Amino acid sequence: MNTIKQAPWQADALLLLVTLFAAGGWIFSKEALAGMPPLLFIGTRFLLAGLILLGFAWPTLRRMPARRIWRGVWVGFLFSAAIAFWILGLKHSDHLGESAFINSLGILLVPVVARLLFGDRPPRSTWVALPVALLGFILLSLNAGFRVETSQLFMVCAALCFALLINVNTRVVRNVPALALTTMQLLSVGSVLTTLSLLFEHQPMALNTSILGWFMASVLVASSLRFFLQITAQSMTTPTHASVILMLEAVWTALLAGWWFGETMTLLQLWGCGLIFTALLINRWFWVRRVLTRWLPGTSR
Repeated sequence: MNTIKQAPWQADALLLLVTLFAAGGWIFSKEALAGMPPLLFIGTRFLLAGLILLGFAWPTLRRMPARRIWRGVWVGFLFSAAIAFWILGLKHSDHLGESAFINSLGILLVPVVARLLFGDRPPRSTWVALPVALLGFILLSLNAGFRVETSQLFMVCAALCFALLINVNTRVVRNVPALALTTMQLLSVGSVLTTLSLLFEHQPMALNTSILGWFMASVLVASSLRFFLQITAQSMTTPTHASVILMLEAVWTALLAGWWFGETMTLLQLWGCGLIFTALLINRWFWVRRVLTRWLPGTSR
């Protein structure tokens, strides 16, 4: 708690940087997918990122009981499902900004999954936010002629898996240090998805210097550095405060996609993404106000 009081702006600055790296990861990944099968790309990306973090986490992992390590590994299998849906959604997506906002629904679904599986009582704001988010998703579907596109379906599945993953992480492996847990899960995802790729993917690779560059940017910046900074920042603030800032990932992704790929949004897409982001703000409004009062001291509580 003392750390949180000593360095509030450092934590916020790091988390903002994390959201930019995460948004950049969407761009890096989309570019790398032009020359690599999706499961092979994401599997080897996470495997290498996990091996890099292993150098930092090894002293902690070496002292951990085997039971905790296996829990982290098994939860990593759930992470594998979430990431597999995400990368397949990204592969089929023609609009990264839209996909990022759909994927961000995972934040909103965390208390809903907790209610269904664990009997937790979600805050009232969740029930207010849900219809707003549903309306936003309907508008995005209307943009394609009132049909759910393949990329949208994969991103919804990814959001559900991420919501389940967050709930399981807080219950099953709550006593595992964050860096060690992240390392175990990255290695689990990398091992599972690389194996599945070798077994089932037959898409030929078209590797060149550019594709390898995007791949290494995904490994070093969007995975290893991002997760390391995120763990550091989260140790300096509260989880709820961090989650508010991390919501900006979808916004940065839409902006970066517009700049790099020249993506534009139709009016329906703007309304749909805007409503989803509004739902996220409603769901986290109590903590959003606290963040605003930190950044803007004159803001009324």
